[in-house]
Amino acid sequence: MNPKRILVTGASGFTGQHFLKSAVALGYECIALSQRGKEPLANTVKVIECNLLDFAKINQVLKEIQPDYVVHLAAISFVSHGSTEDIYRTNVVGTVNLLDAIVAKCPNIQKVLVASSGNIYGNAINLPITEQAGFKPENDYAVSKCAMELAVNIRFSLLPIVITRPFNYTGVGQAEHFLVPKIVKAFKAGQTHIELGNLDVARDFSDVRDLVSAYIGLLESDSHSEAFNICSGQSISLLSIIDSLNELTDYQISVTVNPNFVRANEIKELYGNDKKLTELIGNYRRFCFDDTLAWMYTEN
Repeated sequence: MNPKRILVTGASGFTGQHFLKSAVALGYECIALSQRGKEPLANTVKVIECNLLDFAKINQVLKEIQPDYVVHLAAISFVSHGSTEDIYRTNVVGTVNLLDAIVAKCPNIQKVLVASSGNIYGNAINLPITEQAGFKPENDYAVSKCAMELAVNIRFSLLPIVITRPFNYTGVGQAEHFLVPKIVKAFKAGQTHIELGNLDVARDFSDVRDLVSAYIGLLESDSHSEAFNICSGQSISLLSIIDSLNELTDYQISVTVNPNFVRANEIKELYGNDKKLTELIGNYRRFCFDDTLAWMYTEN
């Protein structure tokens, strides 16, 4: 029996790299779609260079590949990305192009997973946040994900789609302009001081390895036309991350606020409820946040 074939967009990114590693280990045949054409996993994954804004090219690719599953991870995910136009074109138009090409070229598709974001909930009043909470975006990245979800929803009747709403997650390989890798890097470098933005914030952090497990569980499930939170269910403050690394490394680092790093409309606290997901696929979380920090600190 031939292995199931997964087409992964955004495959050379942080999440894509970890997803490919796990899926290949489980016996899936993975084909990586990458705008940069970078080889995600040498000698184990076929890589096709394709920009999702090129509708003709993505139609051609899908016609040739005929995947069983599509995992759509390609996105601009950094809230402070410099070009608002790029955020909307990549996150909304790129997604619509992909889905419409699947409709046209992949009549036997079994599941499409589209990654959204817990940022769509914004400064929610009722915590923990469930999937029933309304959209309340606080930045253009979150607005782009809301628009993307609405575009996906009107295609539910055409494709077996699940939407994921991951809250913050991190791990080895995440870009250092994200908060946790930036802090871990400072400890690894032996810095005595670090400048950060808002200190009075708390977020729901998961391990990228648990996120990937959830994605694979959803692919293998019978669910479609639904959205699922992926989260730890607890908030972790920025200063507690510093404290945890102080304890882990037996090393102290001082923190000051740099006004240039302070965001307007900052979400103060955000954590979610993933009961809907765990009821479907079971417990997918293996790592607590201290495990994640230790992994990031000790990995070269």
